[in-house]
Amino acid sequence: MASGSEGPSSTSHRHTNRLAKERSPYLLQHAHNPVDWYPWGKDAFDKAKTEDKPIFLSVGYSTCHWCHVMERESFEDEEIGKILSENFVCIKLDREERPDVDKVYMTFVQATSGGGGWPMSVWLTPELRPFIGGTYFPPRDRGGRPGFKTVLTRIIDQVVKLKELGNRIIEALKKGTTITANAGQSPPLAPDVANRCFQQLAHSFEEEYGGFRDAPKFPSPVNLMFLISYWTVNRSTSEGVEALQMALHTLRMMALGGIHDHIAQGFHRYSTDSSWHVPHFEKMLYDQAQLAVAYITASQVSGEQFFAEVAKDVLLYVSRDLSDKSGGFYSAEDADSVPALGGPEKREGAFCVWTASEVRELLPDVVEGAAGNATLADIFMHHYGVKEQGNVAPEQDPHGELQGQNVLIVRYSVELTAARFGITVEKVNELLASARAKMAEVRKSRPRPHLDTKMLASWNGLMLSAYARVGAVLGDKDLVERAVKAGGFLKEHLWDAKRQTILRSCYPSVFHSLSPSISGFLDDYAFIICGLLDLYEATLQTEWLQWAEELQLRQDVLFWDDQGGGYFCSDPTDSTVLLQLKEDQDGAEPSANSVSAFNLLRLSHYTGRQEWLQKSQQLLTAFSDRLTTVPIALPEMVRALMAQHYTLKQIVICGQRDAPDTTSLLAAVNSLFLPYKVLMLADGNTESFLCQRLPVLSSMSQLRGVATAYVCQDFTCSLPVTDPQELRRLLLDGTTDTEIE
Repeated sequence: MASGSEGPSSTSHRHTNRLAKERSPYLLQHAHNPVDWYPWGKDAFDKAKTEDKPIFLSVGYSTCHWCHVMERESFEDEEIGKILSENFVCIKLDREERPDVDKVYMTFVQATSGGGGWPMSVWLTPELRPFIGGTYFPPRDRGGRPGFKTVLTRIIDQVVKLKELGNRIIEALKKGTTITANAGQSPPLAPDVANRCFQQLAHSFEEEYGGFRDAPKFPSPVNLMFLISYWTVNRSTSEGVEALQMALHTLRMMALGGIHDHIAQGFHRYSTDSSWHVPHFEKMLYDQAQLAVAYITASQVSGEQFFAEVAKDVLLYVSRDLSDKSGGFYSAEDADSVPALGGPEKREGAFCVWTASEVRELLPDVVEGAAGNATLADIFMHHYGVKEQGNVAPEQDPHGELQGQNVLIVRYSVELTAARFGITVEKVNELLASARAKMAEVRKSRPRPHLDTKMLASWNGLMLSAYARVGAVLGDKDLVERAVKAGGFLKEHLWDAKRQTILRSCYPSVFHSLSPSISGFLDDYAFIICGLLDLYEATLQTEWLQWAEELQLRQDVLFWDDQGGGYFCSDPTDSTVLLQLKEDQDGAEPSANSVSAFNLLRLSHYTGRQEWLQKSQQLLTAFSDRLTTVPIALPEMVRALMAQHYTLKQIVICGQRDAPDTTSLLAAVNSLFLPYKVLMLADGNTESFLCQRLPVLSSMSQLRGVATAYVCQDFTCSLPVTDPQELRRLLLDGTTDTEIE
């Protein structure tokens, strides 16, 4: 079980504000600032209107490095705190709890400043209209850049003029952010859009180390999943081969790089350099979820065990450090922590980095048979690029926090390391594993980074998919069982059955306090539905399919745009959210509309509901302009468009769920990456959920009492097959000698 969350402290505080009564770890971090903070809500809005004061809205999240910096520099400053409290109504917002509010004001900041990020600082009228915004501000003027105190003074002096400007900007944003389908329009042609998306990704691809820009470099799993899916329908073309190589090279280089935690598993947020070496050290749940899926997919298409091992490595980290006993998953681990030796100030990466002397002291044993009487430290330091003076370049360490430290990165293959020291590859693998285990034990004794124990519905949905998909591919019952536990957690703790509402988040200490909880947003529904569909395919237990259908019906009621098609990100009836947005970018997380387009398509095949097929088409039509001009912004939605175009294969296994012959056929299906398929079990029960929805399943039966597979597409099915290898060939080739209606 992970530890390190910010709990109650016996320390007496000079200041305590009303954030002390909140549950969000981010808000609690600011509960003792000398600022009169309010949480987002009616009390703050009423005060602003009554006193006719502008609002200062500060948005961040608990593991945000620069949020910590701005708090330390500005929000803990008595003088700045006094200016804020006397002249503004100050609101603190956790972007992970209220992504709807965050998106509105981030849209404003990006439109007016050309950039964005967190912490986000926005000034609003009492009517919540933004009039000026930015991100991090230094406390005092620095290098020609105005400091936070200067910005506050200027706003106080010019507030009337600035408010008028804000009113004009928000009206322009309402027009500029509208996404709608025109009458008679249909989705763009999938092959054309997919080709353009590939070309745009190829143009931005960095060939030496993989990835899609020089630096900073982000994992971007949505790009990698698109490229592999593109290859599955373009295997015989040079573009298809190039797409696959781009994805596999990127995944390999990330796994070897410092962005991958070689001692305690999992992936850090992003790399500050082009070689994936020095990361920003926070670890986010959504990255682990998507990367586990990307790596297991890479193992399916390449046959390389290396990629499967990385997928298991990610889930080992999540199971150990981000898992709650209830079955849910925590949100993140911070980048900053107190160094084991070296004062009370937190430093980025302190938990993860090593000096050469630490490594030498920990691994002093001479390795028998190694050239030059090499020690285990010599071999480890060679393999992982550890240098006596540290291996972090000054330009990657602007604050000097990593001076003399080493971020582990695989510099040589095990074959080269073995040759260098005159020992076998097997011996090198054994030695490196032993060294990593010893170093992991040392890390356990270091002060841990802050752990954000907030459990978000959307990110738990992504993680549900990861455990279900990796478990199914590997035939690992423990991983599938962990997915089942996560599904149970979501239903027990984040589903309010009485109100038929997904809850946005919950916390370990307050599971059963439903009344003040925030209702879920579009991404909560979409990601959970996707996770449930993946869980059904991993377990073939229809209870998960039934709940997915129930949630999709609810999602349609809450968020569907009857006029323009597609889904709004949040409840369109909430008057405190000024822009009704439809997320049009697959970024660190996929757009909920992208995921929904795929969910609708899959569910239409599971339930026979043709209206969901039509809704999926309407959604894709609403995003036609974006898909046509900049498909690189929506690679996950391009995958859904391709699924529409190529139509889903229905793979029906007739057999008993846990019987060995059924398991063998399922293993054949799961060994392949089939992005455009649905998998279902017909167990002979004509009263089952699936037979009630799809009566045709009742006509499919086992041959000679043996588990049997049917592969159907466009209302035509292959002849039944009972041999797993024959099924595998059928799925790979896509054709059979004889087909039946």
